[in-house]
Amino acid sequence: MVKSIFGPKEGTPHNNACPGDIAKTVLMPGDPLRAKFVADNYLENVKENSSVRNMLVFTGTYKGRPVSVMGSGMGCPSMGIYSYELFCHYGVENIIRIGTCGGLTADVEVGDVLFAQASSTDSNYAYQYGLSGTYAACADYGLLEKAVSLARSMNVRHWVGNVFSSDIFSLYNAEGEEGWKKWARMGCAGTDMESYALYCNAAYLKKKALTMLTCSDSNVTRKEMTPEERQTSLVNMFKIALEFAE
Repeated sequence: MVKSIFGPKEGTPHNNACPGDIAKTVLMPGDPLRAKFVADNYLENVKENSSVRNMLVFTGTYKGRPVSVMGSGMGCPSMGIYSYELFCHYGVENIIRIGTCGGLTADVEVGDVLFAQASSTDSNYAYQYGLSGTYAACADYGLLEKAVSLARSMNVRHWVGNVFSSDIFSLYNAEGEEGWKKWARMGCAGTDMESYALYCNAAYLKKKALTMLTCSDSNVTRKEMTPEERQTSLVNMFKIALEFAE
């Protein structure tokens, strides 16, 4: 078992909360303003636990059950730091990433929800483990199964598939469209920047994680949400994720 390097009554350099302040299940959008939106609109008895670097952390209740919501920032390094500390120092058992993605197939339309059963990557995040091969980072099946069941019961249009977690925002890739098309050829349904690190941390620390993504823009059709819609038009995904509060 990996032990925290911080004391049992203190926070970390990146999080002012103390152990016990944060619920066992944490919802993690990339955008801290999206975390605030979820806390303000869906949680009761809300307390702000931390605002270090403006990476907001809130804990409250949903249907009487405790749940926390915290931003992760962008990319594997940022997600890697925050999710590692949540799992290792704060005793969090489940992290549900609630983010956005670019759709890599014509089937995945803007507004659809994509559950990431696994994540491929161009990141070297897993090099730290000294593995002699390439690590396949996967979601917890129990969380995935529950999410799919909830989506079906709520009649939410959804997909289950592999995602490509890149260190490079797809529109800025020096390879141009080929940078994402070759991953689409291998069956990746969407692209984000955080899921691989989250799944690696969960596996290494013997915890559970699931990424659910709302397609905010399509790399295929070029349709996209506005910045405002990225914060507020993800209601179906939020409602599914909140049911994981326990």
